[in-house]
Amino acid sequence: MEIIIFFSITIIIMPVKATFLNEKLAHYIEDNFSAEDDFLANLCREAAANDIPDICIGGAQGAFLQLFLRSMNAKYVLEIGSLAGYSAITMARALPEDGKVICLELSEKFCDFIRKKADEAGLAHKIEVHQGNAVSFLQSYKPDFSFDFIFIDADKPNYIKYFELTLPLLRSGGVIAGDNALAWGYVADKDSTYEPLNVTGIQNFNKAIATHKELTTCMIPVGDGMVMGLKH
Repeated sequence: MEIIIFFSITIIIMPVKATFLNEKLAHYIEDNFSAEDDFLANLCREAAANDIPDICIGGAQGAFLQLFLRSMNAKYVLEIGSLAGYSAITMARALPEDGKVICLELSEKFCDFIRKKADEAGLAHKIEVHQGNAVSFLQSYKPDFSFDFIFIDADKPNYIKYFELTLPLLRSGGVIAGDNALAWGYVADKDSTYEPLNVTGIQNFNKAIATHKELTTCMIPVGDGMVMGLKH
């Protein structure tokens, strides 16, 4: 007599969840996937010696920005909040020789420092620095080109204003991004007691980006996070 045995196999499909970064993994990423070289490391030290806050993007974030800009063949970049010029120099390195990073920075001291370091990096022809209030500047700014990429990394309560003023300057197929989109780990808190004005500013900006009809959006959890929107 022939006996047939049937086996029932149950396959459990588990959802793929994010891997939370600890200090060891963060160091691994910076050690292996960083755009920071000796020049940028020295820039940070010199900035600190000149009392410029050490709140620039990291090397891994810089590597992502360079790869992204090259992948989209970016030529014109607008940066709101340039501080010591670390991110401006990082991005300018990824642009063609006739490309431009337009930097908007409030502090005259910081602007002078950016120009000095851009010249030392051999990138003065790619980095154009404007000193003053960015909202006031943008209200009357009419460049004769459209931007490929807009990077917002300034005072958080004004992120929404920067977004509204710069979106018309972005080409179709261009990308707008806001740094510190994770708000130092507090973005998901409803009533954060940590820098509430800044956290609320970022939360409002993130929501505006995520729900805007002209944009396809995503959150990139590199550094302190970047929200990015592709303009239709």
